[in-house]
Amino acid sequence: MHMLYNSDSFIVVQFDVPTAERHEIAQGPQLNRGGFEIVDKFARKEIFIEGALAESFQQGVQAIMDEGEPSEDELDAFIERYALMGQQPVVMH
Repeated sequence: MHMLYNSDSFIVVQFDVPTAERHEIAQGPQLNRGGFEIVDKFARKEIFIEGALAESFQQGVQAIMDEGEPSEDELDAFIERYALMGQQPVVMH
């Protein structure tokens, strides 16, 4: 788990979960499976994205970073597009 971003509006955490196929546990390389958790602090909702959606998110962030030093507002605007899909309420225990 790696915290990638923390602003007044959002938190983005990357998860890398090592997995292995049953028949490859003893002999083959491990595969990685993971994604990104996006927490909307104001809406108090979160979403976990993986697969193609996570890849699209990562490519979008990389494109923003390649353009130069983005402002917090620019990053928040991009993250908000994904955060709007969040339906899971944030629960503290």
